[in-house]
Amino acid sequence: MHPALAPLGERFVAYLSDRWQEPLTLTGIEQIPGGASRETYRVRVDGPGGSRGLILRRDPVSSLIDTERALEYRTYQAVHGTAIPVPEPLILEEDPSHLDRPFSVMREIAGCESAVAALAQPPFDGLRERIGERKWSLLGQLAAMDPGQLGVTGFMDVPDHPARRELDYWAGVIDADALHPQPVAQAAIRWLRRHLPAPSARRCLVHGDYRSGNFLFDAEGEIRGVLDWEMAHVGDPLEDLAWSLDPLWGWPERTLAGGLLPREQAIAIWQRASGIEVDREAFRWWQVFASLKGLAIWISSTEDFVNGQSKEPILAVAGWVMTDRQNRILLDRLDPASTHDYAEPLL
Repeated sequence: MHPALAPLGERFVAYLSDRWQEPLTLTGIEQIPGGASRETYRVRVDGPGGSRGLILRRDPVSSLIDTERALEYRTYQAVHGTAIPVPEPLILEEDPSHLDRPFSVMREIAGCESAVAALAQPPFDGLRERIGERKWSLLGQLAAMDPGQLGVTGFMDVPDHPARRELDYWAGVIDADALHPQPVAQAAIRWLRRHLPAPSARRCLVHGDYRSGNFLFDAEGEIRGVLDWEMAHVGDPLEDLAWSLDPLWGWPERTLAGGLLPREQAIAIWQRASGIEVDREAFRWWQVFASLKGLAIWISSTEDFVNGQSKEPILAVAGWVMTDRQNRILLDRLDPASTHDYAEPLL
């Protein structure tokens, strides 16, 4: 246990003891690296019922993505118990007085890995295909679920035109947060407005950030938990698929989607699981959009680092390195004839 985290851990355990009406003891707390939208801690407590592993997610001072904690928590509640594995949600606390900022608590899924880098090392290096099969099968199953039956339409809007809504939102983020001219982003926005697809026939629960790094996998190649639902919304099923295949998630190796499977193989798996045939013309639009959305997030992170209260390195790295990479990818998206070594043709 890092000494600097002990005071936070003790305050958290005091809160849990009072809420759960049982004496608890802190036996460990560590911060999980990353945490672009929430500070994330792994906490272990002992009590009358034995030892328990918990995940504490606290609002940061400044975030890479502006998200609504209650929406994320309610999405976990809706998805938990379905075929899509997620951590069990336990507590949503919106009163900042307990830990200085609002937070949520999940039950820990132990014995798993999430880092993309682990896929290149034993025992996971031989499991890429298995993990990839599960990754896009689960995404297809999510696309096949009725959002009304899941219950998410009780707290999420159902858009008349998902593509237009998403484009308007992320173009607005760029307009609000760009600190200097963004010619690639503006060119993409113009292209997307000119080629806006017709409203999709089906609506589904869109995860919003479904990529390698946002799920837990074990040494058998099973995905045990899909994480980070802070950008979840009701929308077009193709949105998640395009985002999951963006070349950025496999950088610098871009021949495998998310570092796992060839893109066409991933699409075939998703089609079988979802029962949806990919409309290639509409999918091209969503591919360009995915890269624009990524660029909007990195542009916003730059603004947060420069003008926000937080100086977390992840904001600076995202605003510098990721902006450059996403601009290259987006230029390629707008020019499929590109022969640059970072070229990634549209599917």
